[in-house]
Amino acid sequence: MTRQDGPKGFEMKEAETPAEAGPLSFANLVLSFSASALVHLGVAPHPDEKGEQPGEPNIPMAQQAIEILEMLKAKMQGNLDPDEERLLAEVLHDLHLRFVKAKDASS
Repeated sequence: MTRQDGPKGFEMKEAETPAEAGPLSFANLVLSFSASALVHLGVAPHPDEKGEQPGEPNIPMAQQAIEILEMLKAKMQGNLDPDEERLLAEVLHDLHLRFVKAKDASS
């Protein structure tokens, strides 16, 4: 299991079968885009590569994943339950901080 210091230190493990991936939910969608952003920010290792070391940051791809989450937040406003709103807000806050740090480091 790979630990990622994302919102609340959520942990991700690779599912062996689609059934093990869990039910489809808004939270899983948010965490999927968050994981993608963390990989592109150079925080988490790429799932297709061997080893536990993160790769080099890819700022444009990280920005795209964050912007997709921002779009979801805008489009879903008023349609999320409080837990979903809180998760999305915490994920975006964390990713924005990491994005600024990664962008500053790459300059």
